[in-house]
Amino acid sequence: MEPRRRDTRADRLSSPGTATGRALVIEPVLRRPAGRVPASERMPAARLDEAVGLARAIDLDVGHSGIVMLAAVRPATYLGKGKVEEIAGLVKTEQAGIVVMDCALSPVQQRSLEKAWGVKVLDRTGLILEIFGRRARTREGALQVEHAHLTYQKGRLVRSWTHLERQRGGFGFLGGPGETQLEADRRMIEERLAKIEAELVKVKRTRELHRESRRRVPYPIVALVGYTNAGKSTLFNRMTQAKVVAADMLFSTLDPTLRAVALPHGGRIIISDTVGFISDLPTMLIAAFRATLEEVIEADVILHVRDITHEDAEAQLADVENVLRQLGIDPQEVSNGKRALIEVWNKIDRLDAEQRAWLQNLAERRPAETRSVLVSAITGEGIDMLLAAIEARLAAGRELIELVLEAADGAGVSWLYRHTEVIRKTVDLESGRVAMTVRTEPGRAHEVREKFAH
Repeated sequence: MEPRRRDTRADRLSSPGTATGRALVIEPVLRRPAGRVPASERMPAARLDEAVGLARAIDLDVGHSGIVMLAAVRPATYLGKGKVEEIAGLVKTEQAGIVVMDCALSPVQQRSLEKAWGVKVLDRTGLILEIFGRRARTREGALQVEHAHLTYQKGRLVRSWTHLERQRGGFGFLGGPGETQLEADRRMIEERLAKIEAELVKVKRTRELHRESRRRVPYPIVALVGYTNAGKSTLFNRMTQAKVVAADMLFSTLDPTLRAVALPHGGRIIISDTVGFISDLPTMLIAAFRATLEEVIEADVILHVRDITHEDAEAQLADVENVLRQLGIDPQEVSNGKRALIEVWNKIDRLDAEQRAWLQNLAERRPAETRSVLVSAITGEGIDMLLAAIEARLAAGRELIELVLEAADGAGVSWLYRHTEVIRKTVDLESGRVAMTVRTEPGRAHEVREKFAH
C-alpha cells in the first residue's frame, strides 16, 4: 500500500487530545490505461488528502493512510485477498479501531471487511453522514441528516438477531416464525422515516412561505454554492458582515443562512450560504437536503465559489456542476442573454503576482456572460468587482425608466428607492423637481409607470 504524502493544506479541525478513535484511511484506485483517464478526474493523492480531511472532521486520529491500486473490484471484499491481509496487519500494528474506505461499499463488502479486520469499517457515504450528523445545528438540519442516515442504514441491517422471534404466526404447530428482530428493526426505521418525511413537508411549506414574503418585497436572491472548503462562508461573512462559522475544515456549514446586502447603485439582494458539495455526494443527502437546496433552485444568480489555488480545481468544478444538474440547474445555460451562474475564483491571496496576472488574463478572455471574478474572501480584494458583476447580471433584461417628480413628492422618491434600483438622481435648482433614472424588472415596470403617470 502506497503511504500518504504529507499535505500542508490538511483539515485542521482536530486538535491534540480530541480524537475519538484511531483510524486507517484507505484510498482504493482502479488501474486504468493512461490515455483513458478524464482530465477532470481527481488525482488519487488529492482524493486521499480529502478522505483524511473527512476523517479528521469527526475527530478521528488518522494513524496511517495510503493508496491501494486495484486491477478489479471484488464482489465480496472490494479489495483482493492479499490487500485485505496486508491491511489486517496494519490494523493490528496501528491498534486502529476504525478503517475508512474512501469508496462506496455494498452491505456485503462492509460486513466481510469488518469480519476480516475485526474493526468498524466506514465507507465514504457513512463517513459523510457522520460529519453531517455532527454539524447539523437546527431542527431542520437534524431532520434532514437523520432521514439520510436511516435510509442508508435500512439496507445494512445485519441479520444477527433472526433467531429472536417477537411472536408466532398461524395456528398450532403449522405456524411459522413471526416477526424477527431484523424485520422489527426495518419496520421501526420505516415508521421513523415516514414521521421525518411528514415533518420535512412542514419545513418545506414554511420555507415556501418565507420565499413568498421575500417575493413581495422583492429582493433578488443570490445563492453561494461550491465545493466544501472553497471559502463560501468566509466570502458570505465578508459580503454581509455576518458571523457564520467559517473554518479550514470540510463541511463547516450545513444550515443555510440568509442576509441582505446593498449593491453599488443602492439596490438590495439577499445572499444565501448553502451546504458545500463534494465528489460522490450521496444521492440520499441531496434528496434529504432538497428543501435547503431549493434556495439555490429559486436563486436569481448563483455564485459558484471555487478554490482556484487547489490542485484539483477543475475536478471540483465538474463535481459541483454535476450536483447542480441533479437539482435541475444547467450551469452552462444562458437565458435572455444572461447566464444565472457567476464563477468566483477565490483565495487569490495565496497566489504570487505572476499567477494572478495569468488568471486575470484568462478570465478577461472569456465572453462577458461567462466571465469569472477573482476575489480573496480573507483580504476583501475583488469584493467590489463581484458586487458590480452581480448588479450587472441582475440588470440584464431589466428596463430603464426616466421619471420627473415634483419637489414635494418625497414619498414617491422614497418608494422608488425601496422598490427599484436608482441609477441616477438630479435636482433642478430652479424648480426643485427631481429627475430620476431607475431600473426595474419588466414585471414591475408597468406598475412604476402607472404610479408616476402624472
